[in-house]
Amino acid sequence: MSGPTGPAAPDCGRGRDGDSGRDRVWNAGLQPERTALSWRRTGLALLGGSLLLARVLAEVSVPLALTVGALGLLASIAILVAVERRYRSHHLRLTAAGGQRVTLAGGALPLLVAATTVVLGCVAAIAAILLSLRVS
Repeated sequence: MSGPTGPAAPDCGRGRDGDSGRDRVWNAGLQPERTALSWRRTGLALLGGSLLLARVLAEVSVPLALTVGALGLLASIAILVAVERRYRSHHLRLTAAGGQRVTLAGGALPLLVAATTVVLGCVAAIAAILLSLRVS
């Protein structure tokens, strides 16, 4: 009985591209789909976090809470729309390539998520400081 790396290892979805020795994707649609699902979860988590932050900020300033909630909602919608566009683009390029290697670009989505997270984190820190000053 051999382990997962031995001769009895299951097919991991990769194959060899003839004599070229290059790896090719066995099923080109699954990898972008898993990535898109992950980005969708990230967008929904960002929405939940921004709504929670808006709820906490409502004790300090209602206009600030509404602003943060609206910005979080807009950022989440932007992320979800970008995810759908990115998934469609990558899926079409991979399936049209016929097993050939394809370069997939796209750094805007991670940048958008990182920037939104940093901004919301700074707002949360400021809210925590304001709440602690208000309590004391």
